[in-house]
Amino acid sequence: MKILLLGKNGQVGWELQRSLAPLGELIALDRHSTPADGGCGDLVDLDGLRETVRRLHPTVIVNAAAHTAVDKAESEPELARSINTLAPGALAEAAREVGALLVHYSTDYVFDGSGTAPWREGAATGPLSVYGRSKLEGEQALIASGVRHLIFRTSWVYAARGGNFARTMLRLAQERERLTVIDDQWGSPTGAELIADVTAHAITQAQREPACGGTYHLAAAGETTWNGYARFVIDTARALRPDLPLKVQEVAQVPTTAFPTPARRPLNSRLDTARLRATFGLALPHWQTGVRRMLAEIL
Repeated sequence: MKILLLGKNGQVGWELQRSLAPLGELIALDRHSTPADGGCGDLVDLDGLRETVRRLHPTVIVNAAAHTAVDKAESEPELARSINTLAPGALAEAAREVGALLVHYSTDYVFDGSGTAPWREGAATGPLSVYGRSKLEGEQALIASGVRHLIFRTSWVYAARGGNFARTMLRLAQERERLTVIDDQWGSPTGAELIADVTAHAITQAQREPACGGTYHLAAAGETTWNGYARFVIDTARALRPDLPLKVQEVAQVPTTAFPTPARRPLNSRLDTARLRATFGLALPHWQTGVRRMLAEIL
């Protein structure tokens, strides 16, 4: 199996390099890659992407690259659409030409965040932001191409590598006695490591059973708010590192309106993963398990 990975240095892409390597020949690219590295990995260069796919003729393409700066997308909608909509469409057309399976990642931001029930794959979409619209249109372009595909919608993604919400909370907890964290947005913190491992498992099965293709929701089990997430991070850090100089005494609950942002965030980011678990025979770990493991690594 020859696998072409795009976005190799992102949170998910970094973990995918580990999880995909045992499956076969892995060619991992990012936006700075050149023909000497294996091809074009810049999602703005649609012709370069198509040419790379045609030349490499991969068995599987995994697109882990995206425009993920949610607020910035509001002021640069054309760039967001180029990366999140046009590039997946171009990759899908090229993948169909060479008979490759295309794996793509999307987001809970394709929904409007209403209600309290976990979103199912077939639920009506209604993105609130440029980012959400661009990701939804990317899904639609990919599906319309007729390519064999796996789309994984996920949310609240974190990784030990690079910056993340937990690191920010730990830094602030060492500087302040009182933190204010949003308590009316619900979701499940989902590790890049989990996403990468599920992806490798799903690719293996989808190659044997093409009927497994389609759109799936992929998130850790359980649910919390950003406030609950922050409190868990701080409590766990205190247990793992009693010597850590944490000043914080209170993590106050505030509504989303307390922190105005250019892009509207969905209040309900819960994702129903029943279809993923049933199709691929998976038991997804609780979100606390992954966050605790990540904290043990970074502390």
